[in-house]
Amino acid sequence: MAIYHDDMQKPSEMRRSDIGITFKGRAKEQSGVKIRKMPAMKVATISHKGPGTEFKNTYAKLTEWIEKKGYQMSGPPIEIYSKKPETVDGVTILTAKVMMPIKKK
Repeated sequence: MAIYHDDMQKPSEMRRSDIGITFKGRAKEQSGVKIRKMPAMKVATISHKGPGTEFKNTYAKLTEWIEKKGYQMSGPPIEIYSKKPETVDGVTILTAKVMMPIKKK
């Protein structure tokens, strides 16, 4: 999973993000790896399967739905990748769920 804390329009070297994996059980922090618990939250979600270049369209659809239903974003977007990216005819295909924390306006 990836959590993006800054506007995706910023240059990549200026964006803050976290990557993570889920697990059950106990673990301890070591070698720069931190353990964090995700808080419970209400999210709007959309699936994306297609070229990485079309990810912005997926985000636009989700943002439009959020606004139309009377919600507003209340936290950074989360992307959960269900499989490794594939390359088809030279195009990188991503399979992911995009989740946006929301709250009523």
